[in-house]
Amino acid sequence: MSRRWIEANREEFARDIMRDFCMVSSILEEQFARFADSGAVSFTQVRDLLGSSMNKGLLWRLKDTAHHLLRTDAQAPVVAKALDWAISYVFHECIKLKEDAYQQQHYAPLFLAMEQPAAEDGIQDIVEPFSQLLGETRESMSREIARISFLLARCKTLFCIYGAHHRQNRLLARLFYSRNTLVRNVFGKDYDTLISSIYGTVPEEMYILAAEGLSEGGRLDEALEAATEAAQLNSACTRAAAMRQHIEELLMDSSPRRVKNCDLVSSKSRDVET
Repeated sequence: MSRRWIEANREEFARDIMRDFCMVSSILEEQFARFADSGAVSFTQVRDLLGSSMNKGLLWRLKDTAHHLLRTDAQAPVVAKALDWAISYVFHECIKLKEDAYQQQHYAPLFLAMEQPAAEDGIQDIVEPFSQLLGETRESMSREIARISFLLARCKTLFCIYGAHHRQNRLLARLFYSRNTLVRNVFGKDYDTLISSIYGTVPEEMYILAAEGLSEGGRLDEALEAATEAAQLNSACTRAAAMRQHIEELLMDSSPRRVKNCDLVSSKSRDVET
């Protein structure tokens, strides 16, 4: 994969890294909550998250994308290198977590099933010490989860810094707008820091860029909603007003159904403004 091609698709790679990180974090946090409640994680969930060399999972693809965009660029800022490093470390910790989850899920029941027959056959004193290994496996999982949680938290902080390099990235803005619930849930208290680090004191910029990207993709109804939110966020923003008007005109030119949708959205926005 050439550096020129990577640079030509830089905005898409950056969007993919943010999206996949949020999805990976959401899945892992669910498993960590499960471990806190029951002392176990789903081997299947962690296995599917990783995948294999012939069928890469979400986390494996995230690691590879981070390598392509962040690691191979000699001019990348150090925050990009640190983000790539942390994502890679999460990947390898999850490999260890997967193996421990497999042992816990499959070998623990086998041991429990052996206890009574072993006692009956007079080898209980030989078999019983195996239980110590099960406890050690759980302790190992606890340490792996703690390291992964630590790394995910640092990744969020690094994303807040790295995001400043993508202020004009329409694909990233579209992600923040269309998958806002996912991003908010993952970043939590760091969400406002993430948005302000990218768009500064002009938060409506995210909605304007999202509207532009959605409009270019032919998703005019969503584009109008985004442009309307931008105008509501800052009624003095002429760019937001112009973007909304432009999309309304596109909708009016497209079909009678879209004209009705446009009128409804415009009416709602005027009610808010008044």
